[in-house]
Amino acid sequence: MTAIALRHARVRHGPLEALHGVTLTAPGPGLTVLLGRNGSGRTTALRALAGDVPLSGGAVVWDGRDVTGVPAYERARRGLCLVPERRAVFGSLTVRENLALTDPDPARALDAYPRLRPLLERRAGTLSGGEQRMLALCRALSPRVRVVLVDEPAQGMSPAVAARTYALLAALDACVVVAEQRLPPALHGRPAFVYVLRRGAVVFAGEAGELGRSASARRL
Repeated sequence: MTAIALRHARVRHGPLEALHGVTLTAPGPGLTVLLGRNGSGRTTALRALAGDVPLSGGAVVWDGRDVTGVPAYERARRGLCLVPERRAVFGSLTVRENLALTDPDPARALDAYPRLRPLLERRAGTLSGGEQRMLALCRALSPRVRVVLVDEPAQGMSPAVAARTYALLAALDACVVVAEQRLPPALHGRPAFVYVLRRGAVVFAGEAGELGRSASARRL
């Protein structure tokens, strides 16, 4: 079991505050979903958990320890994997070289995403958007990873590949937090805890099945 959390977290971008005292907890193994429109704070919350943006108030707590001052690279060494929405692969490296950065044996990644097998010698920057997402998500498949943070994991993927992606994420022995604008069809009927953010604040917290009964969630 592991868990990562924000406690009354505040993040500022210059004169603007992007998170207004957000508190949320993501336990694992399990899937936690941050929902919200662009500008809601969902991406900022992910980056705050990863240490990619500093807090102006509050704390990040990982397995009961305050890691607010722990830099992003150290959190990565401890088993945190962030897959951002953009620039998630090294475009000048081949697919094989990208995979080797986290696992010298590409078998696990190629079993997860067979579409990457014929692309191993291609430079990652020449792949389609969906193929780049597959490649980026392979980092999360390492058994060393304890916390996975992914911004829009299925972006650019076909519905079938998106469903496979969420099945892979849900099966990980890790704390998995994903950020999406809306609850993806692949998650309907799948156990997941959901936070809805609006304008930097949490307006709903509950099981995915409760979303339809929440007025706050319906305004997404």
